[in-house]
Amino acid sequence: MTDTTIPSCATLVEIYRRMALIKRNDERFRAVIKAGKIVAVYYSPRGQEVIPSAVSVNLTDEDYICTIYRGIHDMLAKGVPPKLLWAEIAGKATGTCKGKGGPMHITHPATGVMVTTGIVGSSMPIANGLALAAQLRGERRIAVAYFGDGASNIGAVHESLNMAAIWKLPVIFVCQNNLYGEHTRYELTTSARRISDRAASYQMPGVTVNGNDPLAMYSAANEAVARARSGGGPTLIEALTFRFQGHVFGDMDTYMIEGEKEAALSRDPVPTFRAWLIQNEQASEIQLAAMESEIEREIDAAVDFALSSPEPDLAELRQDIFATEVRA
Repeated sequence: MTDTTIPSCATLVEIYRRMALIKRNDERFRAVIKAGKIVAVYYSPRGQEVIPSAVSVNLTDEDYICTIYRGIHDMLAKGVPPKLLWAEIAGKATGTCKGKGGPMHITHPATGVMVTTGIVGSSMPIANGLALAAQLRGERRIAVAYFGDGASNIGAVHESLNMAAIWKLPVIFVCQNNLYGEHTRYELTTSARRISDRAASYQMPGVTVNGNDPLAMYSAANEAVARARSGGGPTLIEALTFRFQGHVFGDMDTYMIEGEKEAALSRDPVPTFRAWLIQNEQASEIQLAAMESEIEREIDAAVDFALSSPEPDLAELRQDIFATEVRA
């Protein structure tokens, strides 16, 4: 862990709880899909648990996030109930979008998860729109746009950075740089040494942090959130991490450099942070074990809920298309 200012003990434990939930949830998703109980396209976030966990403890339910198809960890960290998440991915009527959105289009406005997009780079202009609305209404809400290193070269990303800087929008752009855009390494597609270097072009603060270090990630997010809430405008955060699975579930990741994945796995951020909490007397083994048991029960209940829930009625094909209320 780095030498950054340590947040409260309760905050540290809460960051770990969200990380542990993401990790165990991912393990169960892959197991259930392998068993053939759910048929779904799945993009594992394993290895990237720290980033949204450390960001979201700085946010409120009223704050917005916009994420991408590899964003189930962002949703869980923001507070989407696992039951509703599992039901949506299983295509059930009890899901967040009545089973009609699926894994690539999950939304849950009650916790501020406004969109999951399958279009690379499109989370950022949507987050700008939400941030602009909050700014015009005089609200203290902020928006966070998550995107990957593969999206960093998309035109909409640069347009969004420019617009946010001009209007000083209360938005934070978080690039989860896991070193691979689908099956291609970062340096083969991006000329910039660091994605955060691009912030200077738009006259906004930009920082690169170790996205697997909860303290560094918390510190960067905390500063960016404070800036956005106070009217100081946007921040670009590049969080360096590594994905432990292939681009999509079933991808054998043979394109990765030999030994690279094994080295990353040996530094798994979840058990590493767990050990740090105990060693630094921020939590006890008994406390964390009890928390993990509760997470296991929560996920068990979510799986049972999803598998036993009904599928959407055919009538739903014509629902949620047009507004039912006509305003004068």
